Amino acid sequence: MIRWIAGLVLALVVVTTSAAPAKAEGPVDLNGAELFSLHCAGCHLNGGNIIRRGKNLKLATLERRGLDSVDAIARIARDGAGQMSGYGDVLSEGGDRVVASWVLEQAQNAWIQG
Repeated sequence: MIRWIAGLVLALVVVTTSAAPAKAEGPVDLNGAELFSLHCAGCHLNGGNIIRRGKNLKLATLERRGLDSVDAIARIARDGAGQMSGYGDVLSEGGDRVVASWVLEQAQNAWIQG
């Protein structure tokens, strides 16, 4: 049991330190999938949430929380919410909307495309 807990703690440390936003060196032209992979997938792999299960990116959750629009998702990607840091300083110009559009599309497709 102790080994399992130690492994879990180590995994959380690795995930939280690797998921921290890095400062962008200038505008980067990436698509939504690439932006998500770089900045979001550490915690939201396949639309889930490894930190807080109830704060996932599944369509039902987004709808229940009033976050089922590109604008709402972009605002959170840019500014953060609750325990989640904002990524406005690392997303390229308009990157918040690009990743938000991709997230909403994945949620509408039940994240079957990965």
